[in-house]
Amino acid sequence: MGRGRSEIKRIDNPTQRQSTFYKRRDGLFKKARELAVLCDADLLLLLFSASGKLYQYLAPTVPSVKEFVERYEASTHTKVWSDIRQERRRELEKVAKMCDLLEKELRFMTVDDGERYTVPSLAALEHNLEAAMHKVRSEKDRKIGGEMSYLENMIRGKQAERYGLCDKLAHAQSLKVVEGGSTSLNNGLDLKLGRFSQSIQNLVTVQVSRSQI
Repeated sequence: MGRGRSEIKRIDNPTQRQSTFYKRRDGLFKKARELAVLCDADLLLLLFSASGKLYQYLAPTVPSVKEFVERYEASTHTKVWSDIRQERRRELEKVAKMCDLLEKELRFMTVDDGERYTVPSLAALEHNLEAAMHKVRSEKDRKIGGEMSYLENMIRGKQAERYGLCDKLAHAQSLKVVEGGSTSLNNGLDLKLGRFSQSIQNLVTVQVSRSQI
C-alpha cells in the first residue's frame, strides 16, 4: 500500500524545521548542478534562509552574477540593478531642498529684512509665535510644578526624619531619668570591680616576676 502525500505546511518545531531546510537546500542545489551540467544551461540560484543568510549557486558557464542579471534585464526589459550614485544624488537633492526650506522658514520666523511680508503672512506668523509661546509656557509650568513637588516631598521626608530623631532623643532622656536613682550604686560597684581587677593584675605581675627570678 502506497504512502499518502504529507501536507505541505510550515514546520512548527524549530529543530526539525532547520534540519529539513538543510536537507531540502542540499537537494535543491544538487538538482541545479545536474540541470546546469546535463542541459548546458545558464543558471543562477539564490536562497535566503529564515535568519537572512544567503546561499547561492552559479552555473560554471556564467561568469558572474552581475552579468547574469544584466542578461535578465535585457531579456525582460526591466531594471534590477540600481545606480548607487543616482540614488545618492537624489538623496542629496532631497536633503538640499529640505535645508533650503528650513532656512526660509527660519528667516521667516525671525522677520528678516530681506523677506517681503504680507499682512496675512505676518498674521499667520504672529499666530504661530503665540502658539509656540503658549506651548513653551505650558512646558515651563509643568517643569516648575514637578520640581516644586520634588522639593515638597524632600522637605516632608526631612521633617519626618527630624520628628523620628526627636522621639528617640525624648525616649533616651526618659530612660536616663528613670535609671538616675541607681547611678550612684552602679558607680560604686564599678569602682570596686576596678580595684579588684587592679589587685589581680598586681598579683599576676608579682608571680611572673618571682618565676623569672
